[in-house]
Amino acid sequence: MNLIDTLFGSGRDLDALQMGLRAAAAFVAALVFMRIAGRRSFGQRSAFDYVITILLGATLSRVIVGASPALPTIAASLVLVLLHRVLAWACVHSRWLEKLIGGSPRVLYRDGRFDHEQMSAALIAETDVFESARRQLGSVDLSRVEMVFLERNGEISLIRREAGSH
Repeated sequence: MNLIDTLFGSGRDLDALQMGLRAAAAFVAALVFMRIAGRRSFGQRSAFDYVITILLGATLSRVIVGASPALPTIAASLVLVLLHRVLAWACVHSRWLEKLIGGSPRVLYRDGRFDHEQMSAALIAETDVFESARRQLGSVDLSRVEMVFLERNGEISLIRREAGSH
């Protein structure tokens, strides 16, 4: 048995030290992959970015527990990260692709009226808008709100009316 097999084990019969060393290796690989993917991948909180986060966690966890061979699984993780990076780059250069992958913001409220069609399509209730108003404005009074958007990342943004306009 060689040193690598002794330290990292093989298959699913792993002891605590082997699983710990695999976890450390997966952690280092994840850090490297995060650097390759770029800050946007883990900072934007869009559906596109959550996909890489979930898939990367799922694939690297298989390395830790020995459910899949380590090197092919790490290679698959690298492919996922590179694919995400290429698609993110392509989105920067193609408005059509960006809209397809990232979606578009939706106007939920404008000039004192809720857009129930947009809200229904986005599965957003008036109570969700009022919750955002409480958090962002400290009030549920929307009289000083010009527009409410459902952003591409799922957050609700309130745009205040300019002083003097009504």
